Amino acid sequence: QVQLVESGGDSVQSGGSLRLSCVASGYNGRRYCMGWFRQVPGKEREGVATIDSDGTTTYGISVKGRFTISRDNAKNTLYLQMNNLKPEDTAMYYCAAAGGPSRCDVYGYHALSYWGQGTQVTVSS
Repeated sequence: QVQLVESGGDSVQSGGSLRLSCVASGYNGRRYCMGWFRQVPGKEREGVATIDSDGTTTYGISVKGRFTISRDNAKNTLYLQMNNLKPEDTAMYYCAAAGGPSRCDVYGYHALSYWGQGTQVTVSS
């Protein structure tokens, strides 16, 4: 059984930084896409960043240049380094992973089979 567990969410002030982590257990998806998505109540889910098995990354327009996605396959862990945080980054952040070969971009969340429970990020001005 695949389980994704996010951590690292917190409340920070504008301009601050956070590093999110997602540990995947029961997952043998080193060759597959993983990503971060976020959602605010009442709004659609938004793609933040994805990373494919070859290291190819994609980023949402609003976070490009501020966020960096990375993965450590040996530790089955996905990371999201978030710098220069803004109030509009406030959301629940979810880790997701594909169950097989799939598209891998911030608009392709439908292609990802496994999802974590989320970690809350709150940025105050």
